[in-house]
Amino acid sequence: MQILAIESSSLTAGAAIIKDDVVLAEYSVSFKKTHSQTLLPMIDEVVKMTELDLGTINAMTETNLKELDAIAISAGPGSFTGLRIGSATAKGLCLALDKPLVEVSTLEAMAFGCGPYNGLICPMIDARRRQVYTALYRFDEELNMVCVMEPKLLLVEELAQNLKELKSDDENVLFTGDGMHVHGAWLKENVSKSKMAPAVCSTPRAAAVAELGAKKWREGKAINADDHRPIYLKKSQAEQEREAGIYTKGSLRPGESGTQAKIC
Repeated sequence: MQILAIESSSLTAGAAIIKDDVVLAEYSVSFKKTHSQTLLPMIDEVVKMTELDLGTINAMTETNLKELDAIAISAGPGSFTGLRIGSATAKGLCLALDKPLVEVSTLEAMAFGCGPYNGLICPMIDARRRQVYTALYRFDEELNMVCVMEPKLLLVEELAQNLKELKSDDENVLFTGDGMHVHGAWLKENVSKSKMAPAVCSTPRAAAVAELGAKKWREGKAINADDHRPIYLKKSQAEQEREAGIYTKGSLRPGESGTQAKIC
C-alpha cells in the first residue's frame, strides 16, 4: 500500500509518501512563496527521492500503476486559495494516473499530528473576525482518535463555551494551529487547563494526511476524483459581499454590462 499525500490548506505546503505505514518522505515549506510555486516541485522531489514511478499519461505500464494506490488530500477547512490549488493538483494527478482520491479533514490531520495526547485536542485555523475553524478530538485507551465535536466555524467565545460543556474540570485541552497563535492568550485566561502545542505540531503536516489517508483507503473510503470538493465551512469574502449587495471597483451588479456598471 502506497499513498501520496498533499497538504495546502494553510501557509504551509507539503507533500509526503507513505508505504505500508512507514513515512518514506515528507517535504514541507512555510515561506513567502505561493503554493502554486511550491507544491508541484515538492511532489516531484518526494517522488524522485523515493524512486516512485508514477508513469506518464502516454506510457503507463501495469507495474507503474501498481506502485501508487491512491492520492490523499487535505480537504479543508482552511485557506480558500490553498485548498483550491491542492484540490486541482490532486484531482489532476488522480485523473492522469487513474487513481482514487482520499479526502482527509485538515482539522483531523492537525489533531492526529499532536497525538497521542491525554486530554482534548483542539485544532484551530484562524478565520478572522474572532472566528476559527475548529473541532475537538481525544484518543481512547487503545490510542484511536475519536471526534468529540465535528468541524465548525465558531467565534472563540463560542468555542470556549463548548469546551466548558464537553471537557471535565481536570482535563487538559491542547490547542494547535495558527488560530492558537492569534487567540492563545485569550483562551489561556478563559479556558481551564489550556495548553499550547509546540511548533513541531502546530501546523498541518502532509505526513499526518498520508497516515490518515492510508487508514481511510483501507476502510474503503476512497472516492472518484471528480466527486471531490474542498470543505470550506463558510463562503468566501467575495461571495459574502456579493450576497450583501456590496460591489467593489471593477465588479458588476446582476444584470449590468461593463458599460452600465458604476463604481461604488
